[in-house]
Amino acid sequence: MTKAELVNTIALQTGYDRVSILNVVESMMANVKKSIIEGENVYLRGFGSFITKTRKQKVARNISKEISIIVPEHKIPAFKPSKEFTSALK
Repeated sequence: MTKAELVNTIALQTGYDRVSILNVVESMMANVKKSIIEGENVYLRGFGSFITKTRKQKVARNISKEISIIVPEHKIPAFKPSKEFTSALK
């Protein structure tokens, strides 16, 4: 499902216009992104959590040049679904 399809579905279910729904969806995504960048996790009860994970430093290989490089420790955004969410998939 794309963002446009999500907006259309919510607009049909709620009766609100698509522009208002698009503004809400865009605002939610911007606020989640801002919180993650600032180091805050976002918890949506019954849905899941947007969290930051730390990847440890590792040695990688460039096979074409036959050299080893060090990939430094870095953070990545991640999503962890709630127990209700994962059990609904089973």
